[in-house]
Amino acid sequence: MSDGYRVGQLAQQAGSKYALVVGAAKRGRAIMDGAPPLTEGGAVKPVTIALQEIWAGAIRLVVPQAGIK
Repeated sequence: MSDGYRVGQLAQQAGSKYALVVGAAKRGRAIMDGAPPLTEGGAVKPVTIALQEIWAGAIRLVVPQAGIK
């Protein structure tokens, strides 16, 4: 990934790789639907913008205790 961050560090920040993938996908869809980016990173692709937002701490991912059913 660009800008010096790594998937492992992002997954640790998110709590798990699963939470990172689900959170980035949901935020990417929100950006595609017109939500404004919360950070300035120069990225063009919605999921990349979402990952930059997670890295910057602009988005907090919450994993439910019971999981998703």
